Amino acid sequence: MPLGKEKKKELVKKFGKNESDMGSAEVQIAMLTERINSLTEHFQHHKKDQHSRRGLINMVNKRRKLLKYLMKKDSEGYKKLIGELDIRK
Repeated sequence: MPLGKEKKKELVKKFGKNESDMGSAEVQIAMLTERINSLTEHFQHHKKDQHSRRGLINMVNKRRKLLKYLMKKDSEGYKKLIGELDIRK
């Protein structure tokens, strides 16, 4: 479930350092979280969709690695980000 252009711009504006900041860890985590949430809703209706489930697991692992990197680099930014995105940790 790809994100729309408007949603990406909104996430970059909220979590990025400037308007064209698509590569920072904060923006990548926010985009992955949005996609994970949409796939979670998808699985409530399509319980046997194993191919998409594999993609979901890969996204969760990638987000976990980015969060680990952000925690080492900027612990205050990490705490702020997980609070805003409502990620448990």
